[in-house]
Amino acid sequence: MSTAPDTTPGTAPGTAREPFPVVLAGARGHGRSHLVNIRRLERLGLVRLAGICELRPLDAQELDGFGEPEQSDDLGALLASTGARIAVVCTPIQTHTDLALIAARHGAHLLLEKPPAPSYAEFRRMADGVAAAGVACQIGFQSLGSHAVPAIRRLIEEGAIGELLGVGGAGAWVRDEAYFRRAPWAGRRKIGTVDVVDGALTNPLAHAVATALALAGSTRAEDVEFIETELLRANAIESDDTSCVRLLTTRGTQVSVAATLCAETSSDPYVVVHGSRGRITFWYKQDRVLLQRAGHGPEESVHGLTDLLENLVAHLADGTELLVPPEATGAFMRVVEAVRTAPDPTELPADAWHSEPGESAPRRVVHGIGGLVAASADTLSLYSELDAPWAPLTAKAVSR
Repeated sequence: MSTAPDTTPGTAPGTAREPFPVVLAGARGHGRSHLVNIRRLERLGLVRLAGICELRPLDAQELDGFGEPEQSDDLGALLASTGARIAVVCTPIQTHTDLALIAARHGAHLLLEKPPAPSYAEFRRMADGVAAAGVACQIGFQSLGSHAVPAIRRLIEEGAIGELLGVGGAGAWVRDEAYFRRAPWAGRRKIGTVDVVDGALTNPLAHAVATALALAGSTRAEDVEFIETELLRANAIESDDTSCVRLLTTRGTQVSVAATLCAETSSDPYVVVHGSRGRITFWYKQDRVLLQRAGHGPEESVHGLTDLLENLVAHLADGTELLVPPEATGAFMRVVEAVRTAPDPTELPADAWHSEPGESAPRRVVHGIGGLVAASADTLSLYSELDAPWAPLTAKAVSR
């Protein structure tokens, strides 16, 4: 998606530019991180918070340091009254498409939280509508703002680890039962007839999937040949909390990701690029890379990070290329669609997990899941192909 640089009246080349007015839709929960980031960019003179869209207005304590921005539960009305140039949308998954299209109709450019939509059809409706409106849209996969991503792609293309054999992702996190009660849509596949698809692979550990696809050089919908999924749950929820996916790209590269929210202990998620003469491990929350290859000692590096809202502002100001336009998440949305259309997650038997105290509520721990997640990333295997005692219970689904 390309848009012309901003030509706000009263600004000329070489002169100071007025900050872009921003409206934030969804300022609590994860949205709080966007509020903090907007404050940072305000201090740099890049944006100003013009309005907040929330069902319940933020109080003075929540707005500390922001003055009194306009507040409303009607995004369209708020955009019209504030004249905001940018809308940051961090709302429940099933509302993303409609809110993005409201913003686009008002001429507001978008930072849209991941996952961009709960189905491929809703994703296409959003992406096509945004393109037709002529506004820019950035999808909030912050890991793709890491400077490590292009650095790893260069290493692969230069043959640093030989022939690319596959890419494996691993995410093992701890979430207690309160996590699945934090919102009405949490842990749901649907609300009534409306798709939500809030699963381990599609929301909390979605970055592992998107990052693995990016390192494989296969980010567009047409880059995916077929997808295998195995979805399970230990918690009393609709969606998966322990799952894995493996896909084949049109280049012939296998990409797998194993994820759980029922780990013994939380660990930093990572992606491993396997080559015929070495491997590259990327801990994407740390921007840390480890290169291991034949004939060399291990080489570790830490890379910078470009903030996605800051990148959107630069795109509007001077035409800087967007890092994560909608089309660059098409392959990820094929995975979301495969999860959405797969059979409901298999409930793990009671002897496959145990309960222990969590941060604010009990949590369920799947026995040995940390090792299985790591083994999947190392071997590009599904859980059913590893030695999990519950593996025969998994129902593999294939999507083309």
